[in-house]
Amino acid sequence: MLLTGSEDRTLKLWNLQRNGQTRRTAMIDVEPILTLRGHDGSVLCVGTAMTGEVCFSADDLGEVRIWQLPIEITDPFDSYDPKIHQGILKGHTDAVWDLAVHHDRDLMATCSADGSVKLWNWRSSQDPIMSLTLDPDYGVPTSVDFLRSNPCQLVASYASSHAVLFDTETGKKVLDLKSTLTSDNTPATQINKIRCHPTLPIAVTAHEDKYLRFFDLTSGAVTHSMVAHSDAVTGIAIDPNGLYLLSSSHDGSLRFWNLDTKICVQDSITHRKRFDEAIFNVACHSCKPFFASAGADGIAKVFI
Repeated sequence: MLLTGSEDRTLKLWNLQRNGQTRRTAMIDVEPILTLRGHDGSVLCVGTAMTGEVCFSADDLGEVRIWQLPIEITDPFDSYDPKIHQGILKGHTDAVWDLAVHHDRDLMATCSADGSVKLWNWRSSQDPIMSLTLDPDYGVPTSVDFLRSNPCQLVASYASSHAVLFDTETGKKVLDLKSTLTSDNTPATQINKIRCHPTLPIAVTAHEDKYLRFFDLTSGAVTHSMVAHSDAVTGIAIDPNGLYLLSSSHDGSLRFWNLDTKICVQDSITHRKRFDEAIFNVACHSCKPFFASAGADGIAKVFI
């Protein structure tokens, strides 16, 4: 299954197995099997619980919604089941840029243009259990992710190009990643996305200045920095085995990187530019060799 969100205020669920008999090299058009409506603003980010039964979406008005996905969908034109919409998490006052769902607990983290990172227990309460705020000099948070190597920590990136490691039990800052050593604390070098390695204490950041940067989460040091694209890097995803990194950019390209050698092993132009934007984000399947990208051209693509 693939879940997408859009500026048309909807979420769509796609069944990628319906065309499983088609040749791997063929380009396939897939119709959504479910459309979810409820947001009054543009949907900016989506996520799913590890079980795949619950999904989350957030919009530019600050609302985070919870959806219960049906176990089986036989007819996409069936009548709407009101039980699908599970509730609204209210706590942000401005656009929610990113959300991350914990891999082992009923926790979710969100970051917003209101300057805060909030932690939620989405199963038990519609109010945040914690708000993580820093000095205004850090700027607006742009992305969040939970550590797989330490389930009690999460990392957040900021428009000032700072990145911070937090303790989810105390809400305290644990470590400042030394991202400012390779950037100038301006929007020109802001971090657009941050993602953690599935097994190692490593974080990767995607920057507005075309760079990818790698961090050791035990010391906060930059271990590698490289120009990855010819335009702003907008999204990153790491395969569940931790061997390859996928990056996207407003130059319209997707690039696969060997995480050991930091060498690009595949480069493809996949989306057309629209108003100087191309690819908004990328994601990888939690256990299968599927990668997906979503672009400003209104198209979501899946790669095997």
